[in-house]
Amino acid sequence: MIKRKKMNSVVAVVSACSLMAGFTSEAAPSLPEGREITSTAENHIIEIPRDTLQVVPDRLIVSAKDKIEEEQKRISEEIEQREREAKEKAEREAEALRAQYQELMASIIFCEAGNQPYEGQVAVGAVIMNRVRSSVYPDSIEAVIYQSGQFGPASTGWLDRVRNSRGYTATAMQAAADALAGANPIGECLYFDQGGRGMKIGAHYFH
Repeated sequence: MIKRKKMNSVVAVVSACSLMAGFTSEAAPSLPEGREITSTAENHIIEIPRDTLQVVPDRLIVSAKDKIEEEQKRISEEIEQREREAKEKAEREAEALRAQYQELMASIIFCEAGNQPYEGQVAVGAVIMNRVRSSVYPDSIEAVIYQSGQFGPASTGWLDRVRNSRGYTATAMQAAADALAGANPIGECLYFDQGGRGMKIGAHYFH
């Protein structure tokens, strides 16, 4: 009687195993085409469409691309802004320097030729510009004007007094602006005095 019960139990176990094996072998091929098994837990099958798996990476790629483009745009705008600011600063500095040179030129023109006709005042400025371009003299307006032994008002201090008080006339200021812009009635002359040779303009001779 006991042996018969044991035999029945063995048969029951074998039958159960066979049934499970059959279920598993038949269930696997029956999954719909286009779907994948992503995980199993306690014999429960979770199915996710393959199309869904492909959408997520595409969205991530698009999002990353947008962020990269935004960052590149931000960097480009920052570079352009810095370039604009640098250009504007350079222009302001150049304008300030030009105004400084014009005031210095107007001061020496006033001291040397303030009582001369307008053309004579421009001519004095042209002499200074010719010297700046010459290899014989310094290469800046200030260095030319303050070069030792060249312009009397610079060595006596009169030039600095006129410059500091802005005592030059509007005519001298305009003559300085024209000379700086290239106006030149005396050609390549490097000197002027009240001697008797050269191109005469007013009381000065240019040579």
